[in-house]
Amino acid sequence: MTQEFATAQDAEDAFYDAIDERDAEQLRAVWEDSDDIACLLPMQPMLHGATVHDAFRPLTDGEIRVEIQVRHIRWLEAGEIAFHWVEELVKTPGNPPQPAIYALNIYRRGESGWHLLIHQNSPSPAPPGATPPPGMVPSR
Repeated sequence: MTQEFATAQDAEDAFYDAIDERDAEQLRAVWEDSDDIACLLPMQPMLHGATVHDAFRPLTDGEIRVEIQVRHIRWLEAGEIAFHWVEELVKTPGNPPQPAIYALNIYRRGESGWHLLIHQNSPSPAPPGATPPPGMVPSR
């Protein structure tokens, strides 16, 4: 299904709505129809091209039910590319709230409007006062 999104924000709204509604067809329509698409989730290998859609199947086929509240942190649009930094608060029924996840969504404007090119989540930050794992301490 090809769908045109007039703005990167329209595409982002459709992305999170599709997850909330468990709508695989709509979710696929948000992504650019290209082998350039990529997804990087915490502790997972990077996915490219059509394999990206497989990563979201558990969210749309009934295996996992999630609600995501999104808080926009920053947007940057540079020509045909838009960067959206967001905080995702993910809730699953029957489970306690999870720490915030930070994500970067990159959109590209093409002939058929704006579409998602890259979705990347960071691991949740360590609780205050926790010692980061070795090798994760920023250099001074």
